[in-house]
Amino acid sequence: MPLQNRTTPFGEIIAHPARGTVMGNRGILHDAGQRLGRARWRHPHWIVCRLEFKARRRPVMAPRAYTELFFLDEAVALAAGHRPCAECRRAAFDGFCGAWQQAFQETRRPHAPEIDRAMHRGRVEPRSRCQITFAAELDALPDGAFVTLPDDPTIAWLVLGNRLLPYAPEGYGPARVRPSGREVRVLTPRTTAAVLAAGYRPELHPSALA
Repeated sequence: MPLQNRTTPFGEIIAHPARGTVMGNRGILHDAGQRLGRARWRHPHWIVCRLEFKARRRPVMAPRAYTELFFLDEAVALAAGHRPCAECRRAAFDGFCGAWQQAFQETRRPHAPEIDRAMHRGRVEPRSRCQITFAAELDALPDGAFVTLPDDPTIAWLVLGNRLLPYAPEGYGPARVRPSGREVRVLTPRTTAAVLAAGYRPELHPSALA
């Protein structure tokens, strides 16, 4: 039986056998039986990491170790509220910080804790702990953002050029033409969407580029 450690663009953590292309960390969320409790984070430093780094090996969801969360790709991780790891994905982190500085017109390069605090305010509601979304015009959204359409809010769509790609844990489905003049619900946090608009490009699953 697959473990409950796969995260969707809706921020939900589900059990699914498909393997993601990147991994995330929010702290220890599981018990000795590898079961998730009620907590969905233990700290605000939500990162997205490479699956392999410096030949490190660790058992998944080991006792007293952080819970490994897996994502189809980096765009999904960004929608779920994560940002690039400053260690194993240093080049991506530097690019994210540069786009952040440009997006918010900051006079100096931001530090990771500052980014994490700002992102945490915009990723989840404090009381309900539900994902924060916002309405926007689809024409104005950058590549790499995730949205839902009014006709079926259960499907998450990746914005990519003139296409929308439907998310599934194992990969993206057949694309549809990106409609113009539509208001949509944006799953990617507002701050992260601004970073994408400033030029940051997440790593995508091969099915998005097929």
